[in-house]
Amino acid sequence: MAMAAVGIGGGAALGLLAPRRRAVSWSGAAVARRRPLVAVVRASYEAGVGVMATKVGMMTYFDPATGKPVPVTIVGFREGGNVVTQVKTAATDGYDAVQVGYHGVREEKLTRPELGHLGKAGAPPLRHLQEFRLQSVDGYDPGQPLDFAEMFKEGDLVDISGKSIGKGFQGGIKRHNFKRGLMTHGSKSHRALGSIGAGTTPGRVYKGKKMPGRMGGTKTKIRKLKIVKIDNDLKVVMIKGAVPGKPGNLLRIAPAKIVGKNIPKN
Repeated sequence: MAMAAVGIGGGAALGLLAPRRRAVSWSGAAVARRRPLVAVVRASYEAGVGVMATKVGMMTYFDPATGKPVPVTIVGFREGGNVVTQVKTAATDGYDAVQVGYHGVREEKLTRPELGHLGKAGAPPLRHLQEFRLQSVDGYDPGQPLDFAEMFKEGDLVDISGKSIGKGFQGGIKRHNFKRGLMTHGSKSHRALGSIGAGTTPGRVYKGKKMPGRMGGTKTKIRKLKIVKIDNDLKVVMIKGAVPGKPGNLLRIAPAKIVGKNIPKN
């Protein structure tokens, strides 16, 4: 009885009999193993179904009403156009979205699974597939062609995304708009980066520090660009301003998101 009392009352005896660290870590691992993994899909909604297009180049457009020059980007459409290749619903896929295909190619350019997926929708062989997540997919069917002139009109605002022009490895001045040092008066720091952190504390360089590195060649979105003119004869669109990439680049054009108008505030 005395030994039992000593064992219960002594804190050291309890630590030897039941190590707290081992018990906590084991129970935590057991709970983690029993906990089911839940996949959470987080993606922003689009303001509406968009299309894909190809950048042709830039030019100056003179407004007939005012005569003022307007810098515009010419956007064209390749053979095959835009076709709805799949309609996803919450019942079958967990969310509502419309998948669109673009740029018709020969069957030899695609794999058997890709041809089977497009054939199921009654669509021709298409090179690019992208989807637009919506709140409702009513009015869209597989194999339905999408006409830009019917979906947009002159004066509308659109969001355009594409791959920006790659510029290779660049320094801090070009990549992050840093200011250079003095070129005279004995300065030996002209375009060098300079200090990148403290010494003993924290003793490391913080992640995300702006430093020289690869510039460009990433997905870029430019929002709220205005459609200046739609030419149905030439099948081109004039959009005010510049868009990502060089001529021939693939572009994704969607209605501009305006919170409270076509996108709910919550």
